[in-house]
Amino acid sequence: MKNKVWIVSPLFLAFPVFMVLIAVVAWPNMAVFSMSIAGAAVSLIVYIATALSHSARLSALTKSASSELSGDSFTALRNFSLPVVVLGDRDDIVFSNASFVKSLSQKRECIGENVRKYLGTELSAGVYTQEGLSITCQNRKYTVYGSKLSKGTILYFVDDTYFKRIAKEYNEKKTITAIISFDNRDEMTSGGGSMEDAQIISRVERVLSDWATEMGGFIRRLSNNLYLVLTDEIHISEAKEQKFEILDKVRTIKNDQGVSSTVSVGIGRNASSLEEGERWARQALDMALGRGGDQVAIKEKGDSYEFFGGLSKGVERRDKVKTRVIAATISDLIADCENVLIMGHKYSDLDSVGAAIGMWTVITKALAKPAYIAINKSQSLAKEMTQIMEQANPDRKIFFSPEEAIAFAGKRTILIVVDTQTPEMVECRELLEKCGSVIVIDHHRMMVNHIKEAVIFYHEPFSSSASEMVAEIIQYISSQVINKTEANLLFAGIMLDTKGFIIRSGVRTFEAAAYLRRRGADTVEVKKMFSNTFESYLAKIEIISKAEIERGYAIACVEEPIPEIRIVAAQAADELLNIKDVSASFVLFRNGEEINISARSWGEVNVQIIMEALGGGGHHSMAATQIKDITMEEAKQKLRSAIQRSR
Repeated sequence: MKNKVWIVSPLFLAFPVFMVLIAVVAWPNMAVFSMSIAGAAVSLIVYIATALSHSARLSALTKSASSELSGDSFTALRNFSLPVVVLGDRDDIVFSNASFVKSLSQKRECIGENVRKYLGTELSAGVYTQEGLSITCQNRKYTVYGSKLSKGTILYFVDDTYFKRIAKEYNEKKTITAIISFDNRDEMTSGGGSMEDAQIISRVERVLSDWATEMGGFIRRLSNNLYLVLTDEIHISEAKEQKFEILDKVRTIKNDQGVSSTVSVGIGRNASSLEEGERWARQALDMALGRGGDQVAIKEKGDSYEFFGGLSKGVERRDKVKTRVIAATISDLIADCENVLIMGHKYSDLDSVGAAIGMWTVITKALAKPAYIAINKSQSLAKEMTQIMEQANPDRKIFFSPEEAIAFAGKRTILIVVDTQTPEMVECRELLEKCGSVIVIDHHRMMVNHIKEAVIFYHEPFSSSASEMVAEIIQYISSQVINKTEANLLFAGIMLDTKGFIIRSGVRTFEAAAYLRRRGADTVEVKKMFSNTFESYLAKIEIISKAEIERGYAIACVEEPIPEIRIVAAQAADELLNIKDVSASFVLFRNGEEINISARSWGEVNVQIIMEALGGGGHHSMAATQIKDITMEEAKQKLRSAIQRSR
């Protein structure tokens, strides 16, 4: 039976026939006979009435279309070369021309069928737009355009299979530029013999060359650790589906010390020219390297990026020459400014405030410029730090609220942003817009929406903390400028982000710590800054006791309000890592209308990727996010889904 919208099927006649047969069989039983005859008569009347009603409706719809189109127009539609149908008010076909019957309905009667059968979807408002509605029917591609009637719709089907195939081939063959960086070439070849070094480089280059060939392109070396690859869109799309397996293949190449090779890839996609594609590829590579390397970054128009990989810890690549140049440039800029404002991120922590104090010290004492720190003390997690600094400088006002600090902002004011790089996370967005120049000092992995108008963007993703970066800058400006109090505060910032020099502690981390020790930093006094109240300690223990451990992931939820919950949650996440076989921990807590998630790991799991999937960010081993308008259970499910996708 055809799938008609309104035609009454002849099968409905089977019911009255069946009732008549029952009446014949039950002839001696007058009651059954009468009921059967009555049922047959009623069903026959209903069938006839329904058929007449549908026939009248078809006639009315056809006449309506004919009257609106006029006789000549209706005849023209019938003979029109393009497939055309007229629909009723229920999207049922009441008229189709010869071209439609021949091409789309395959010479079958289609009157009464719902047009959805041919569109493959519901009739949408898209058919009434200039772009029309793209469909595929009978292995042909059409663009459908519609025009409304008073009691229906006319649809025109334009067969553009050829043009869409040409467009598809064009898009698939568009040239794509990729730039590859051999991230840790120096580390892989240091300490080995020349023969071993050459073998490692040769193996990596062979893998890259094979990949370029598989991608239908070619590869050229730009420098010792940079390579250019030209390929096309279809191969990039296939590589995306395979999550860029080239990263895994390169990672299998190890040196005698067991260190794995890593590469980063920047891809410029859908660029309007080869020059633009090459520029986008370099920007994408900078983004991949700024996020720790061992990953692929794809850049399209605007600030649209996609990331793949980033599972390894990355290899520390830092240059003291760069730090010295940055320090000299900062000194020159500050010498020409009127004053300096310094601020960190919202809910400032020990690292953010410690770095700000370090910059305040070197600017006011060594460079002799007025400087002020903008901070919201009521929300800060480093209140003890500000109190220590105020007690050490009773005759000077160092800290101002963001609202007060705005009064000092002007065209000749330099704003130094520490421990963050995103405009949404700074303590005061208005300060960012009012100051004449901006300097960014940050160690978090590169974010897409970072501060782009900065005159100096000092970004070191392999640095342990902003305090470490500031300690290095101070040494190149005036190494004797800081005293014991300021050294303690910078040391505390490093201690916080390294969990007591356990994670993300490189050679230069200990060099910075050694410098601060020489300037009087006292580890006992610093340790006291991390002390808890008895109440917060009990709250931390309670959070840990409620944690659920699933396949190496510890998840704890806090529903009830707890004093200093941000500090307690972060500490609980750290403590959960001390449980055997736990590789990553997550503590969820409510703050007003938001659910906050504090994430930690020992480095085996990249919690930054997990938090980024939920709108947050951070480091490989320390990250966080906030989710608005959501229940705790929904947030937990979102977290579990993000964890699953990251595996």
